[in-house]
Amino acid sequence: MGRGRAKAKQTKVARELKYSTHDTDFDALQRELSGNSSHQNSHDEDDKYDDPYADEYDDDFRR
Repeated sequence: MGRGRAKAKQTKVARELKYSTHDTDFDALQRELSGNSSHQNSHDEDDKYDDPYADEYDDDFRR
């Protein structure tokens, strides 16, 4: 018990999020969704974090 106040606050916040109007920056959203060429090659950045020992172990190992 004693959850009434917490639940009431949660309900209040949920209603504010649901019914409040937000100014949406559609231009920024379009830029984010369309992506640009500098972010398309992100797999190259991931290569430097590859595990150098990953190939030394058998992936089919079972206990």
